[in-house]
Amino acid sequence: MTRFFATLAALSLASAAVAQTEQTAQNGALLSASFVDGDGQPTGSASLGQTDSGVLIEIEVQGLPANSWVAFHIHENGTCDHADGFQSAGGHFDPAGAEHGFMPEGGPHAGDMPNQYVPESGVLRAQTLNTFVILEDGDTDIGGRTLIIHAGTDDYQSQPSGEAGNRIACAAIE
Repeated sequence: MTRFFATLAALSLASAAVAQTEQTAQNGALLSASFVDGDGQPTGSASLGQTDSGVLIEIEVQGLPANSWVAFHIHENGTCDHADGFQSAGGHFDPAGAEHGFMPEGGPHAGDMPNQYVPESGVLRAQTLNTFVILEDGDTDIGGRTLIIHAGTDDYQSQPSGEAGNRIACAAIE
């Protein structure tokens, strides 16, 4: 449980990292991603910036289930084939072979991130800091991987992926 709160505290550093985004764009790695929905239609975008604390991910995605929490993860492959329900994205990005979720000892995967709330508009706007990944050469580099939004919430403990439901939006990180 302590690791859970420590991880959430680290992820809440996003607001402090926002101030670094402008500097990151000038001095560090900056990548982007374009989301598509289950029909392959454009539905949003993400910008990813390397900070001293991790990767700051800012997303805006429309057409999501209103008034609900949705799971948000980094997946291992860099393809978003809507015809196969985005299964082409593979499993969660997990270079260390960790357990899934913030609750189990030995977790989380590097690609595990907190659930995000979608308001009544169906448009998710969020900033998340992932302290387990980078945008530079290395084992935890997420360039060329995918961001996935699921239809349900991640329970932060079920293996291998938190029983988060169908993959409803996908974006290849470029």
